[in-house]
Amino acid sequence: MNQWIAVGALGLVGLLIPLGMMAVSSLLRPSVPEDSKRATYESGEIPTGGTKIRFNIQYYMVALLFLVFDIETVLIFPWTVMYRSALENGASLMQVLAPMLVFVGVLVVALAWAWRNGAVEWARSPQQTRRVTNEQR
Repeated sequence: MNQWIAVGALGLVGLLIPLGMMAVSSLLRPSVPEDSKRATYESGEIPTGGTKIRFNIQYYMVALLFLVFDIETVLIFPWTVMYRSALENGASLMQVLAPMLVFVGVLVVALAWAWRNGAVEWARSPQQTRRVTNEQR
């Protein structure tokens, strides 16, 4: 049996199960048309105020930095497992160590840049606020 037939069958099953579930649920669910369901907030809350809200981008910056360093950890673990076996198979220390040092070096430079631009600072201290206002004068 060809291996690609199994992959295709798995893909087909992976598509048919969710589509089948959506089809069955659309046939079985109750339909109660109301105007409040078509409102912007269908939970019953009455919308107040404008739609343009200033959101602190710091949440996104912290999440992005977390993802970058989480992915770094995921990439360093397999390298540490293969490190010893690569040395035993005759690779030199620099051949094994150099790519990881370059990878970590790029991440350190990126962290230093983010730190210098204030991406990791959650709130400014009073001294920093005074210094910025004095520099602007």
